[in-house]
Amino acid sequence: MRFPRLLIPLLLSFAASAQPGPKPRINGPKVHGVRPGNPVLYRIPATGERPMTFSVRNLPAGLKLDPKTGIISGALRERGEYRMTVEARNKRGKADREFKIVAGDTLALTPPMGWSTWYMAYANISDKLVREQADAMVSSGLADHGYQYVNIDDGWNIKPGSDDPIVGGPPRDENGNLRTSKNFPDMNALTDYVHSKGLKIGIYISPGPLTCARFEGSYGHEEQDARQFARWGFDFLKYDWCGYSKVAKDKSVEELKKPYVKMGAILKTLDRDFVYNLCQYGMGNVWEWGRETGGNFWRTFGDVGGGKHDDRALWRNMTKMGFGQAGMEKYAGPGGWNDPDNLLIGHILWQRQMVPTPLTSDEQYTYMSLWAVMAAPLVFGGDMTKLDEFTLSLLANDEVIEINQDVLGKQGAPAAKSGDQEVWVKDLEDGSKAVGLFNRGEAETEIAARWSDLGIRGRHKVRDLWRRKDIGSFEGELKTKVAPHGAALVKIGR
Repeated sequence: MRFPRLLIPLLLSFAASAQPGPKPRINGPKVHGVRPGNPVLYRIPATGERPMTFSVRNLPAGLKLDPKTGIISGALRERGEYRMTVEARNKRGKADREFKIVAGDTLALTPPMGWSTWYMAYANISDKLVREQADAMVSSGLADHGYQYVNIDDGWNIKPGSDDPIVGGPPRDENGNLRTSKNFPDMNALTDYVHSKGLKIGIYISPGPLTCARFEGSYGHEEQDARQFARWGFDFLKYDWCGYSKVAKDKSVEELKKPYVKMGAILKTLDRDFVYNLCQYGMGNVWEWGRETGGNFWRTFGDVGGGKHDDRALWRNMTKMGFGQAGMEKYAGPGGWNDPDNLLIGHILWQRQMVPTPLTSDEQYTYMSLWAVMAAPLVFGGDMTKLDEFTLSLLANDEVIEINQDVLGKQGAPAAKSGDQEVWVKDLEDGSKAVGLFNRGEAETEIAARWSDLGIRGRHKVRDLWRRKDIGSFEGELKTKVAPHGAALVKIGR
């Protein structure tokens, strides 16, 4: 049986039909890691017509559920694996799914999902902007698909030497504590606001004297700053190398690791869980040692939105940083992930203006498909208040997200390559395989995924994940025509 002709542009015609139906569906990760005794906050991601009510069978002692919002909160005092069944109901029906919370030493048991300020605002950020984006994560439905982190990047505190009355002034108070800019009048109120939605919130700083945008860094105040972030109620820390290059003696691995080891040890002593993002641009093969520092994910290259901003820059960067992760897969897994940077689709800052992404629709399918197969963190960089139907269909396809969030935690790797054609494969917990067929060339081409390259035999069912449709049973190989710069993403199983 031949694989039917599949052209990625046709996907645009059914983006609307791929949106969630009115019946409940529980989405997102099937496992969640916490440290014993620290606060638990988890919003059950579920699509379907509202109002909806939630229940949990076998909810462990120490946790409570808000049946109207699906927000689980509390704390687990004892180590262990807590298995439960979460259920969502509305007038259209019900859905349930097994869910596990692991109380131990490991966070980020699946790749983190969320949003960051940087690529839509750079350092021009505020409390108002963050609240608006948190609201949009819920109102757009992204939170119902598993997105949960609302992350503040560079620009929230004081910029030493600045004469701007908003961000200028003493960077620390008389006790050495960090001062926020006037754009962030009350960090505790902001974190409380985000937490009230069942979402988590992240903060940013550098181990050096200054951040990338030359705001105050943590050098010499590392523990004091970490404890301040915990008092404020943050859940995530992006620790950006910028500024530390003036402190480091050299670029040896020992020096590259030093600030990250120090902060990682501090974070483990806090009374809050911090997902720890190492941002040092792949220096010293950080993927080989990032986990040792306590890191939960680490940037493997530079900024995907960096460099000269011509029309093709983002495509060049995305393919370099995405396909460039081949060979790094053995270092990724539950608790520690390779990070090729954010998803720059939708409306982003490009050439200093808020504009739609310069990527074509086919390139955006490649972007999302590759990040899913690689088990990369799904951190959206665009404006969540301006999500169009197509962008939402990319970010919120639950079958694609399930590939990314698969609890086995395997990063995909190339199985075959011929010129501009690449076939990547990712092993899944249920024994099936996710396969991405990528055309990096300038013309439509037929790509074959051969069973011998995928390590399988016999006849297998194939499901098209972007179409959310079973397309048949195949033996030996799978062939499809793929548009230039496009991708197909399928799941192959018995």
